Amino acid sequence: MSLAVYAGSFDPVTNGHIDILEKVSKMFDKIIVAVVHNVSKNALFTLEEREEFIRESTRHLNNIEIESFTGLLVDYIREKKACAIIRGLRTVGDFEYEMQVAMINKKMLPEVDTIFIMSDSKYTFVSSSIIKEAAILGGDVSGLAPPAVLQGLQKKRQEFFNK
Repeated sequence: MSLAVYAGSFDPVTNGHIDILEKVSKMFDKIIVAVVHNVSKNALFTLEEREEFIRESTRHLNNIEIESFTGLLVDYIREKKACAIIRGLRTVGDFEYEMQVAMINKKMLPEVDTIFIMSDSKYTFVSSSIIKEAAILGGDVSGLAPPAVLQGLQKKRQEFFNK
């Protein structure tokens, strides 16, 4: 069975992420979406909220599992016995950063390859950070994130302004 891991903070998951998952779900028997607890980032949503957003947004894909982890991705990949790391690309800038990460991962885990998947062009400007900021400030981000995320962002906006 072919198993790939798509790791990220997904704070929150966007339609660009879902687009990538729809593409790779056709390439592998199973995809684990690994939500990273990144100690260097101050997340808007809890790990549990992010996992639930992904679960709700990928119900139409039958070979997706959602988990969270802490630590090095290569250790997680080794533990899961995955054959590939999935990384989404939007821009040339993404590629430069992602290539460096892929090379260090390859050095630490030579038997696993990183596969880069381009998101649909309509999502090239979409990032979790931009969606969070725009939504919290009252911007319309519909069409850029799944419905569950849009509801979560609205709730965070209300909490933020009702302090």
